[in-house]
Amino acid sequence: MKILLDTHTFLWSITNDAQLSVRVTQEIVNPANKVFVSVASSWEISIKYGLGKLNLPQPPDQYLATQRSVAGFDLLLIDEPEVCQVHRLPMIHRDPFDRLLVAQANCYGLRLATNDPVFAHYPVQTLW
Repeated sequence: MKILLDTHTFLWSITNDAQLSVRVTQEIVNPANKVFVSVASSWEISIKYGLGKLNLPQPPDQYLATQRSVAGFDLLLIDEPEVCQVHRLPMIHRDPFDRLLVAQANCYGLRLATNDPVFAHYPVQTLW
């Protein structure tokens, strides 16, 4: 299975947060699965960190790449094909990061690991 981690799922996985579901934890550590973190999540984390809404042990430019590497997650870059699909999504809510994650998951056949109920209203396969 190919999995794209939502931003909170990525953060919970690298901090061993108890809010991460057992199923997602099992799928993340399953060597048969490939796990991705989008640059969109890094962007969102960096914004929240800069606004003082998110505490990290180090600044994002030092912390995220190291944690992603230690966890064995692959970085999913943002490219024009998925960006150009965002307008096709229903306007459930206006969060550009969430909408981009849905488009990326659909473009690359990824299951989106999230517990955010808003994603149930989008045409995307989720995992929780």
